[in-house]
Amino acid sequence: AGQPARRVTVDEPTRAAYEAGAADWAEQRRAGEPGPAGRLLDRLPSRPVGPVADLGCGPGFHLAHLNATAIGVDVSPSMLALAATAAPAAALLEGEVARLPLRTGSLGGAVVSKVLIHLPRAVVPEALAELHRVLAVGAPAELVVFGGADTDLEPIPDDRFAPRRFTRFTDQVIADLLEGGGFSVADHTVVDDGPWPRHQLGVVRERTLADRVAPDLRLLVCGLNPSLYAADAGVGFGRPGNRFWPAALAAGIVSVDRDPTHALTAHGVGMTDLVKRATPRADELRRDEYEAGVDRVDRLCARLRPAAVCMVGLAGWRAAVDRHAVAGWQPHLLGGRPVYVMPSTSGLNAHSSLDDLTAHLTEAAKGATG
Repeated sequence: AGQPARRVTVDEPTRAAYEAGAADWAEQRRAGEPGPAGRLLDRLPSRPVGPVADLGCGPGFHLAHLNATAIGVDVSPSMLALAATAAPAAALLEGEVARLPLRTGSLGGAVVSKVLIHLPRAVVPEALAELHRVLAVGAPAELVVFGGADTDLEPIPDDRFAPRRFTRFTDQVIADLLEGGGFSVADHTVVDDGPWPRHQLGVVRERTLADRVAPDLRLLVCGLNPSLYAADAGVGFGRPGNRFWPAALAAGIVSVDRDPTHALTAHGVGMTDLVKRATPRADELRRDEYEAGVDRVDRLCARLRPAAVCMVGLAGWRAAVDRHAVAGWQPHLLGGRPVYVMPSTSGLNAHSSLDDLTAHLTEAAKGATG
């Protein structure tokens, strides 16, 4: 623990297998029914706010069913060459789903079919955060993942396109990943016609923040819930009057202001929220939302094992865990990890100075490294 989060990437043996066998793979599969592209088109509004994209488009089978302004993104140049034939009007870009070459909020919808299954389990949350970033608020997406178990990059026996490797997810992990990624589920169908159950997920990009997390974080910072300002800015504690970032800079746990990606990758500091629903004020949240949030963060910590958790704001902890809690280290753990609770950094909290908040973050960071 305590090391910066590793750089996200597609599984390299899988990428190499698709690059080398692109033409053979496309010939074996061949274009078929619209599938996830058709489901996405059925859910699009009559006037989408932006173009739609097939992220991990492969040879363009799904892309060909989307409209003429569609965008295809794939990590394999050989697959993109095939997609240029299948969907000649589409704009094609080389890139990874976890580092998309697209502007924030630019897409009106997306197909992400059997792409997350080729990422290391550890980086799937970052890929979902990237998908959340490029979709407009309210935009639909169609995801296809494999279920049945929580496994990391395992092969299919007798796979003709070995050494492909696949990551699978249990139902609970799928639900937690999507909620943490800032998505609600509009439709969920399980198809059990292959070696592993296939989950077809119609999701909606919500007006909230996506988790910025990875395994073995130095510190996981957990807010109560995003403000509408923070959700729209894409930065937790992002309002100018909020003192989290000034205190974090003063405490030395981050080195760039209001940049959660840099905090994650350079300093191993991740960010989540107890409740993903964005509101103008945290006092609009219900106790049952806090309780469900504690359960989700508990499972998140058990999976990612941060060195420590820093809960920013006493209200949620008191509502869901210990109504008599005071700031400091808590007897209750999350996912077996120590928890430090500190006062809210909101500008509305006049009881805590910037020096006080800095001292709390310094103490949380000391516990994380100690």
